[in-house]
Amino acid sequence: MTSQNLHNPSLSQEPPNQWSGATSLPGVPPTVPARGIKRNNPSDSIGTNESSTRILPDYWANPTQKTLSPQDNLLMNECNLVMKSQNIMNLNTDCSIKNHMGNNTHDVNINRVHSPTSRLEIKWNSMPWFHGKISREQAEQLLQPRIDGLFLVRESTNFPGDYTLCVCYQSKVEHYRIKYHDRNLTIDDEEFFENLEKLIEHYQLDADGLCTKLVKCLPKESGSKLLLKETVQNCHDNDLFVIQENELEICEPIGKGEFGEVMLGKWKKQKVAVKVLKDSSEAEAILMKSLHHENLVNLLGVVRRVDQVLLVTEYMSKGSLVDYLRSRGRQHVTKRDQINFAFDTSAGMEYLERMHVVHRDLAARNVLIAENGVAKVSDFGLARTEKNTCLESAKLPIKWTAPEALKQNKFSNKSDMWSFGILLWEIYSFGRVPYPRIPLVDVVKHVEKGYKMEAPEGCPPEVYEIMRQAWDLNPDNRPTFKEVKSKLQQLKLTTV
Repeated sequence: MTSQNLHNPSLSQEPPNQWSGATSLPGVPPTVPARGIKRNNPSDSIGTNESSTRILPDYWANPTQKTLSPQDNLLMNECNLVMKSQNIMNLNTDCSIKNHMGNNTHDVNINRVHSPTSRLEIKWNSMPWFHGKISREQAEQLLQPRIDGLFLVRESTNFPGDYTLCVCYQSKVEHYRIKYHDRNLTIDDEEFFENLEKLIEHYQLDADGLCTKLVKCLPKESGSKLLLKETVQNCHDNDLFVIQENELEICEPIGKGEFGEVMLGKWKKQKVAVKVLKDSSEAEAILMKSLHHENLVNLLGVVRRVDQVLLVTEYMSKGSLVDYLRSRGRQHVTKRDQINFAFDTSAGMEYLERMHVVHRDLAARNVLIAENGVAKVSDFGLARTEKNTCLESAKLPIKWTAPEALKQNKFSNKSDMWSFGILLWEIYSFGRVPYPRIPLVDVVKHVEKGYKMEAPEGCPPEVYEIMRQAWDLNPDNRPTFKEVKSKLQQLKLTTV
């Protein structure tokens, strides 16, 4: 697929003749060129004499489809994806489409083909991804958190009878027009589908020119979505969202860590996790508020007591990764599960790396599993920004902590990479404790001499090589999470 429906931030209604302008041919829409070469990055510039449309890369290779967790993380930004086609439209220097017809927003019409009068009357209202007659602005408000591959389908407001596919990518929302052609549906005039369901299934398997593969659909608004929306509306940039204690029901304990006990709670009829901090510091909450990614546990708000702070987060029904691995074992945890857990964790850590945040306590016990099987990094009690990684006082997990962090208090994304290597070993040993035959007091001594654990039984050699690289005594020689995520992404494609 080499073409895509693009939107114009300056237009919201279709003008009488949207193609008329300083350089356009009267009443003639732009044509889509033949299949071309996909660009490496959607932000690549477009030359003024370039005749082919801009093509976006396959970004998210995820063969496993999962249901959207209703409490994923939030990212709120505006988005413009633009096109240059045979000098029909003018582009401003900021890559927005320049149109002299007005200041409204609309989906750009590409190779407009009038819909046949005898269409099949299909009711899509029962499909979770179909949101019916909502506007472009409403779709962008609903598509939060802005997770790559999160999508919905709406009825087109500019071309009645057609549809619009709205997809999140890099904190933005891209809008693709889905039109009818000879009783079939198409986005690019190259791939045709007999109905919307077939079209969605195709782009869930392959981005095929879209900005990203369709990963998760946004279900129609439910109680969970309303809860998250209300949280966002009440959350200010410079303050935490405060939940009144009388609104929160605290139930039984579900976990306990170094920095506080975790309880099951109910807030606005939704299950939540409540972390009771041992001190009244809000540092963990403030940091979590600034982090939004589908593979990080989402903070909903805080409850302030006189001498305590309660962190209210999304509820991860399947518990910690280490308990999940140990309780299910080889009979139930498949190789695909293992590579998915590894990739999900690397994706969350790659985001922290980009945000210049060091976790400092990465381990399978601090990775949680959602109901849909997605792994998310949690427990940010030790996390700090790169500029403030000095550890004041805490009990360090020796078997998971890099030598330079233990000896010299040097924490970095590379020390997190060391811990990630240990976490990979945990995944492929089904939750065993690392360095099983070495007493704890001797672990550091062995590690400093260059000792590396052997590969767990059944561990793919490519994954074990990542472990060995992560355990290099020189932090500079360890890979980045971006590099590791890319390798694991490729392994996902070949894991069955």
